[in-house]
Amino acid sequence: MESFSLILAIVVVTALAFDFTNGFHDTANAMATTISTGALRPKVAVAMSAVLNLVGAFLSVEVANTISKGLVDETGIRPEVIFAALVGAILWNLLTWLVGLPSSSSHALMGGLIGATVASAGLGAVHGDVLVTKVLIPAIAAPLVAGIAAMLATRLTYRLGRKAEANASAKGYRAGQIASAGLVSLAHGTNDAQKTMGIITLALVAGGTLAPDSDPPLWVILSAGVAIALGTYLGGWRIIRTMGKGLTDLQPQQGFAAQTSAATVILASSHLGFSLSTTHSVSGSVMGAGLGRKGGVVRWSTATRMFVAWGLTLPAAAFVAALAEWVCGFGDWGTALVAVFLVASSAAIWKISRREVVDHTNVNDHDVPGEEPSGVVTQAMAAVTPPPAGTLAEDLSAVDPPAKTTV
Repeated sequence: MESFSLILAIVVVTALAFDFTNGFHDTANAMATTISTGALRPKVAVAMSAVLNLVGAFLSVEVANTISKGLVDETGIRPEVIFAALVGAILWNLLTWLVGLPSSSSHALMGGLIGATVASAGLGAVHGDVLVTKVLIPAIAAPLVAGIAAMLATRLTYRLGRKAEANASAKGYRAGQIASAGLVSLAHGTNDAQKTMGIITLALVAGGTLAPDSDPPLWVILSAGVAIALGTYLGGWRIIRTMGKGLTDLQPQQGFAAQTSAATVILASSHLGFSLSTTHSVSGSVMGAGLGRKGGVVRWSTATRMFVAWGLTLPAAAFVAALAEWVCGFGDWGTALVAVFLVASSAAIWKISRREVVDHTNVNDHDVPGEEPSGVVTQAMAAVTPPPAGTLAEDLSAVDPPAKTTV
């Protein structure tokens, strides 16, 4: 019983460590555009995001229940399985943070849980219908819906503000950005903080501390909210740099449209219990906002690296978690070996990151590629989208009339 209690405590601590990495990994989702456009100073932005993440953690438990009750068969899960799942998720989060790629912490967690569960109990322990309807379909739909909404919202904001004085308009949209960034942070707390609540609740059920089908206890909600808030305040500056400067150059109008669109998608998904990726939603909205401004360019080389990381997240985390579960299967010494490997790997990644420090003092000092030429997607979107009102006449007036020909 003592050994079992120890492994359960290790699982809870490891889950909170994952929640901490989730916080600094996903800070960019709420604040990258606000920081890149200068609407808020970097440290103020992450402090605001941290507080609202904590508040959002108390607003709902629908997503937590999807993780703890829906994705895998909780009756066949041991605490060691959950520990192995968290190892896969944490290592993927740290690796993608190191290279500045905004991948999905949510999918890393779910991939780890699936891989460890399959290694322990077989494919039958994974609920395929829940995986498809509440994880995979939202993973594809969320960035598309958020991107289209952000593109249309960007075009609408430029159309409505075309006669406004430029400085006054920019100031107004910066204020709007601050409000919409707060909404994204709140939405992030309602979705991502709950995933850790769900995984801890699953561990407590597996350990016999909670009855099956239980909702997360208050202490679980509080500790998960505090952990993700602390991680958010630390600031994932590398990913903020990529999201704010690497994908496209955003103006305040675009930042406002992107964040409002992403927040709407995330809050709707949280209400429905969909465990979607806030990273996918925000990245899609940022790209949509980039396409929505006339002359805006999305850097598809950066976007392609992100898409590859998104596709690798579930299988990579699942593979590492399955290996960890196999080693844990050798007993207490196997679990200890996995724990030592996790700590050592995390320390090594941190040490490598110190070779080039990115923090609040230089997050906007990124030398992005010079003006990347419009790719096929950018050109296609521009070709099928009508110009804002008033620009057609201006464009025509700037063109010399064709020379007359005589027959």
